[in-house]
Amino acid sequence: MTDTPIFLCVYGLLLAVPLFLYIRWQAKKEKQIRETLAAGQVYSEGPKGQHPQIDLTNCIGCQLCTRVCPEGDVLSMVGGKAAFVKPHKCIGHSLCAEACPVGAITMVRAIPGLSADMPYLTDELETSVPNMYIAGELGGLALIKNAARQGLEVIDVVARRLETLARPGVEDVVIVGAGPAGISATLRAIERKLKYVTLERDTLGGTVSKYPRQKVVMTSPIQFPLGITLKKMQLSKENLLAFWQTVCNREDFKVNENEAVSSIKKEPDGTFTIVTSKTE
Repeated sequence: MTDTPIFLCVYGLLLAVPLFLYIRWQAKKEKQIRETLAAGQVYSEGPKGQHPQIDLTNCIGCQLCTRVCPEGDVLSMVGGKAAFVKPHKCIGHSLCAEACPVGAITMVRAIPGLSADMPYLTDELETSVPNMYIAGELGGLALIKNAARQGLEVIDVVARRLETLARPGVEDVVIVGAGPAGISATLRAIERKLKYVTLERDTLGGTVSKYPRQKVVMTSPIQFPLGITLKKMQLSKENLLAFWQTVCNREDFKVNENEAVSSIKKEPDGTFTIVTSKTE
């Protein structure tokens, strides 16, 4: 019996020392995170495109969102809740929102006209020039899947507006660029039975075709119009270009390659005149 108190003390000490070291490590880590968060608020211009918005009242502190981000420590835990620590590193993967089990994270867009590098865009991706839209990377939103989604969203807006704006003798829509957004927009235009012209100054794939060899360009599946789905979780540049080439071999899919746009002019009647290296 006399050994029992000693045993309890030793046992308690064995538990207390690791617990104390863990708590101290956690406190030190959180202090560093808070300092990073404060520095980001002062020195960072904030997110450039789509980014997570965290509802702290619903956040349960499960840390799943901090583990799934491919960009690293964009999100961290502060006071037992998720915090947007490094907004400038966020490129809008949206995996954090998908991983959150309680729906405490919503993906939102950056403030329009945030900087000189970011164009002003409405929620419909319309620029300050009526009926001119920007989809994909040029609008500050990275990732192929985001560009593909925006491409089809823009065509949906165009199709709705054409119900009242359609004019005989002109194209319904001109799509400049045959990258992820342009390919998706073209497929959607075919699906919506619009008269379209797709122009690409280089070759099919746009900037993706200039990526380094074997570069992994996707980390999640992509849904294209016309029921076309790319289900692979990881895909190299070469695999993606080969997939696009197969999709774009459709008889009704047409891209004017090696045709750069030199000017776009808004006419008094609301239409646009596009001058390219080959035609007008």
